[in-house]
Amino acid sequence: MHLMHPEQVKALRAMTPAQKLEVAQRLYWSARELKEAAIRQLHPEWTEAQVKEEAKKVFLNVRD
Repeated sequence: MHLMHPEQVKALRAMTPAQKLEVAQRLYWSARELKEAAIRQLHPEWTEAQVKEEAKKVFLNVRD
């Protein structure tokens, strides 16, 4: 099963390592923002610091 379209593979292969790192970093921070939004919905009474700390914990405990 292929997870990526051939055009996506082609685009990734054309990127420099620095460009790939930039894409990975943007994806990571986008995922963190989405997780924070979900946590805010689950815990509207939490402070922003609590939300960010919980998101940090979630990402530190991610397993394969």
